[in-house]
Amino acid sequence: MTERVAVDMWFDPLCPWAWITSRWLLEVEQVRDVDIRFHVMSLSVLNEGRDLPEQYQDLMKKGWGPVRVCIAVEQAHGGEVLGKLYTAMGTRIHLGKEELGRDMLAGALTDVGLDPALADAAESTEYDEALRASHEAGMRPVGTDVGTPVIHAPGPDGGQVAFFGPVITPAPKGEAAGRLWDGVLLVAGTPGFYELKRSREVGPVFD
Repeated sequence: MTERVAVDMWFDPLCPWAWITSRWLLEVEQVRDVDIRFHVMSLSVLNEGRDLPEQYQDLMKKGWGPVRVCIAVEQAHGGEVLGKLYTAMGTRIHLGKEELGRDMLAGALTDVGLDPALADAAESTEYDEALRASHEAGMRPVGTDVGTPVIHAPGPDGGQVAFFGPVITPAPKGEAAGRLWDGVLLVAGTPGFYELKRSREVGPVFD
């Protein structure tokens, strides 16, 4: 019997590409011997001090709330519940097209059986130190010139290899998801491999 291995993904709830990658990974979990563990990174932290278009600056200001709530839930209830909250948030943000704000956060918390008052964390700096630590743990091995999704997967030497992506749309299902995972592991585990990329021709597809 093959031993299951842990695969860690860092996400920001705002990112549609991370959302699609996360749905793919949950498919992979069904067809390969892996257990997906979700962690929080922050596009707001990543983009601090950068010269950004005004519209993106506004998004980054709003982005602090969801990741603070994610950290608060992870600290109080653990990683498994964090994964469920991410699903609830992503469903509301990316599928439901809900506005970022307290109503969305309270609704997502309620969806997973948590106290909607945890949405108060969105306006508090209490969780920022832990947020930055989680962000750093995910981003340090892969570098700061990428965003999310970031995945830490089993490496050829028994450790983990960190990489950005894959950026895909829509998320493959079933064995197609597993075959993509096999290929990602192959290139990510190749010493000296850094990048494989082409221009995106379509936006996120959430089917």
